[in-house]
Order: sequence, then structure tokens, then C-alpha cells
Amino acid sequence: MVPLAEGFEEIEALTIIDVLRRAGIKVDTVGVVSTVITGAHRVRVMTDKKLLEIDPDEYDGIVLPGGNPGYINLGRTNKILEILKNFNSSGKLIAAICASPSVLSKAGVLEDKKATIYPGMEKEIPYPRGERVVVDGNVITSQGPGTAIEFALTIVENLVGKEKAIQLKKALIA
Repeated sequence: MVPLAEGFEEIEALTIIDVLRRAGIKVDTVGVVSTVITGAHRVRVMTDKKLLEIDPDEYDGIVLPGGNPGYINLGRTNKILEILKNFNSSGKLIAAICASPSVLSKAGVLEDKKATIYPGMEKEIPYPRGERVVVDGNVITSQGPGTAIEFALTIVENLVGKEKAIQLKKALIA
């Protein structure tokens, strides 16, 4: 699932959704408040479902796009924090890009994990790294819009294998 809150980063969200679907991964976009969500740069997106309509147990992972105030709105949503905690204790995939690793930190997901975050926000996470994409167990984090394809391909590799990620990377000229 890819939850979208008002003010999400369009490049990150749409790149993630597109790349995962190209890999044959079923992705539901989930509107935190409604099914029409406006991004940080005024792009409106219609989501597949609303947060109140979903059963988190039906999902193998969650990917949080960043964006300001999108990441703040995700971090203020108790159901998102609860899903993150449950997914982490179950070892399910948790991924976040841009400022959203701070939401993972707020949920306690990064207590023993290395992660990366949008440059300048390193104080928001416990063990920051400077890499574009960081994988630590079930958690994948990335720095921002310019790393979105690399981030999405890393998620593809995690979910369906390296071969599929390599095929997509070539097709995308990434």
C-alpha cells in the first residue's frame, strides 16, 4: 500500500506506484482522509481506497512518499503509525522516502535500524546514513525526488527479485 496524505511529493508517489506496477506488484493507493488527495505541487490524485476502508493485514508492505506537508500529515495519522508498528513486528516491508523516514522514527521502526532521510533532516532519525538508498532488514529508506526510481527499484528487488529489478532498470533507462 502507498498511503497518500495532503501535500505528498508527486514525483516520489507516482514514481513508486508506476515502477511497482510495472513489476507486476499489486499496489493500492490509499487516501489518508479521502479518495482525492492534492500533492505538494497541486497535482490531484484519485486513490484506490480510503484509509478507513482497508484491512492492513491484507498487505505485504507499506511505502510512504515524502513531501511537505505530506510527511507531517502521515505522522499525525494514528492509523498509519499503528500500521507501521504492526508491520515492523511482523517483519513486513516498510519503505519511506524524503522526509517520511521521520514518520518511521516516530513509530519506533528505526530504533535499531540504519536509514537515510532528506538532507538536512538527519536529526529526525536515530542512525542516519548519507547514501541515496539504505536497506536494513525489512526497512528501505531513500533521500528524495531524485532518488525515487532507485528507491522503487530497490523495493522491486526486495519483493520480486533482483532479475525483475534489473529488467525494469534497463527498460526505464535508469
